[in-house]
Amino acid sequence: MNEIEIFYLASCPYCVKAQKAAEELRAEKPDYAALPLRWIEESREPALADSRDYYYVPSLFWRGEKLSEARPGQSFEEIKADLRAAFDRVLRG
Repeated sequence: MNEIEIFYLASCPYCVKAQKAAEELRAEKPDYAALPLRWIEESREPALADSRDYYYVPSLFWRGEKLSEARPGQSFEEIKADLRAAFDRVLRG
């Protein structure tokens, strides 16, 4: 199974929420805990970040497909729901 790439910025409050939501989801469901996640701080890997089509962080990609991109004003629950949907998409293959 390929890694889920999660592009983020360390200073982004939505990214902090996404990290917490991912931890909660992985604790709630063993299938989610088994998913390989690669957290990519976009300012540290600009060439890789530039190779993906997104504007807002956090943004999730799997096998080159964008699974999720943050939207301004998202609540923690909305971010968690987006992550859950992305994780479920990967589990379905």
